[in-house]
Amino acid sequence: MARIKFEAVGKQYPNGFSALSNLNLEIADKEFLVLLGPSGCGKSTTLNMIAGLEDVTDGNLYFDDAVMNTVPPHKRDVAMVFQSYALYPHKSVYDNIAFGLKMRKVAPDEIKRRVLDAARRLEIEPLLERRPDQLSGGQRQRVALGRAMVRQPQVFLMDEPLSNLDAALRISMRAEIKQLHQAMQTTFVYVTHDQAEALTLADRIVVMRGGVVQQIGVPDQIYEHPANMFVASFLGNPPINFLEGQLLRINDAVVFERGALRIALPAATAARVSAQVGREVVLGIRAEDVAETDSPEAGACLSGRIGSVLPVGSDQFVEMEVEGCKLFFRLGKESHRRTGSNAILAVNLNRLHLFDKQSTESLL
Repeated sequence: MARIKFEAVGKQYPNGFSALSNLNLEIADKEFLVLLGPSGCGKSTTLNMIAGLEDVTDGNLYFDDAVMNTVPPHKRDVAMVFQSYALYPHKSVYDNIAFGLKMRKVAPDEIKRRVLDAARRLEIEPLLERRPDQLSGGQRQRVALGRAMVRQPQVFLMDEPLSNLDAALRISMRAEIKQLHQAMQTTFVYVTHDQAEALTLADRIVVMRGGVVQQIGVPDQIYEHPANMFVASFLGNPPINFLEGQLLRINDAVVFERGALRIALPAATAARVSAQVGREVVLGIRAEDVAETDSPEAGACLSGRIGSVLPVGSDQFVEMEVEGCKLFFRLGKESHRRTGSNAILAVNLNRLHLFDKQSTESLL
């Protein structure tokens, strides 16, 4: 199998555009690593460098201890699954899966064994004689996965493979891909802009923006301890709420203040940010970190007018105006809040996030 290492890797195009800057990253053997970020952040460029489809213009890319900068794609022992599936429309499912092996002149008996094994694991055995236009989107995705599986590659690369599927099918396919990784025990590198996919699948997540890595960590670390406001805002549904304000010291307590709103920070948090008293900061409150209350506690609650209520089945998203800011929160389906009414929400003080207003970096 393969350990992949990026050492100060960059990608510069002749027109001067920098798609990737100073990437230092080590992907462990058999790890499931997800590259997460918006369009144009450099995640597909990174994946294509591993595949050999993009040149490395700065630094070095290693497979184990071998420099791969100039090694052509067909000698890298990687398999790739694309967003578009890229199936041959005139070939059967069996022949689509077997095509790569036939090109490598693998023995026919071995081809049959691998194809049937992949079809069994992906539950597409009844489909082997069909052609792609006779398949659903999910079935085509399984065929594309099967074609990559039979290669038995050192590295399995996936470039937004589920983005063409409907929401329900994406959830089931995530489970299948996770099971596939566990069964194959191969290094997986997966590109997505979908934070739910990243949190569900990854051993580690690399959050990228503008060709620069923002944070690397396990899913819980990325979600619970974001390195900056961009990372915090990119994960979460609804997105995290931000309130600009100031840190003050009042009666030996460190307090976040915005207009009439004052939130007293817990002792542990206050101790970490005590040096920031007097500075402008941004308070982050995730949508799920509030609860309705009839007995508001000073310094721990938000009050405001409900602008809208959006039922989403198991929960309700409510828009609430607090000190001139529109914030979104997630309440239980049993909530009876109505548009135009006033509400008081207790904040989970132990789950607050604080960021420097100028640098946007986390203060915690």
